[in-house]
Amino acid sequence: MRVASALLISAVASGCSGNQSALDPHGAPAIHMEHLIIGIVAICTVIWVVVMVMLGVALLRGPRAAADTAKSEAWLAMTVVAAVAATVIIIAGLTIASFYTTRDIGVPKSDALTITVRGQQWWWQVFYAGADATPGFQTANEIHIPIGTDVHLRLESADVIHSFWVPSLAGKQDLVPGRSNSMLLRAEKPGVYRGQCAEFCGLQHSHMAIMVVAEAPADYDRWAASQRGDATMPADPDAAAGRGAFLAKPCAACHTIRGTAANGTTGPDLTHIGSRLTIAAGLAETTRGSLAAWIADPQTLKPGNNMPMVPLTSAELQNISAYMESLK
Repeated sequence: MRVASALLISAVASGCSGNQSALDPHGAPAIHMEHLIIGIVAICTVIWVVVMVMLGVALLRGPRAAADTAKSEAWLAMTVVAAVAATVIIIAGLTIASFYTTRDIGVPKSDALTITVRGQQWWWQVFYAGADATPGFQTANEIHIPIGTDVHLRLESADVIHSFWVPSLAGKQDLVPGRSNSMLLRAEKPGVYRGQCAEFCGLQHSHMAIMVVAEAPADYDRWAASQRGDATMPADPDAAAGRGAFLAKPCAACHTIRGTAANGTTGPDLTHIGSRLTIAAGLAETTRGSLAAWIADPQTLKPGNNMPMVPLTSAELQNISAYMESLK
């Protein structure tokens, strides 16, 4: 958790975290999108200037043009023909540019790292597939990727239409119930890039953020290896008591903690929740205090979410939050 917090602080200082601007690209798809945006804006600016100049010329020539109707009509016909031709050329050019940009950012390589992201109300379920004898694993609201590597995101929805958008890394893509969409994600620089659901999906739509952590390949490999493992038995007495309380309460019916009897699938996998940067889809930084506040009353912090308020004593709340924090 200390490493994750340090990464978050470093990213904030460098402007990589919290910046959701498509004009601050740090990945190949986002760079292609920026070039397209700048090109369209530049062309539209030139068109606006030309139209204003032509309008000014027409206003200045108005009185004189009335005296020479034939010449005025000929000039007007040539202007209209030129404008129509220019419009056709510009629209065709922008269409072709948009087509090639979309093609370049939407077709991941066959050997790209594949991650499945499933939108839920209102959080992100993330699946990393296994390979050969290597088991897969699941996390929530946070995607880790190696820099300089094409990542194939398979996008799905469990309930309503969501939209995945990390502006600094890629364009947006909808998550539609009953079908699977794909997009290419790539980061060229290490950092934490904040994303957001970009399709109104219900009451807590604005509190459905996702963090993409881009790191060196060696750091990514270490992170993935740690995520594949089961939760360790806590050594701290409070955390150990919290483990027992968690398994005895309804929490275990909704959440999975690998290595324990908790195997619920309704809520996020909590096996390594203590290593994540945030909880509740970006609502708060992962600390023992924020974990305790969320467990005590999730409906006050995020009204309408599917996590019920479980009656806990003060000691049980302290112990379970200590256990959650220990799950690195």
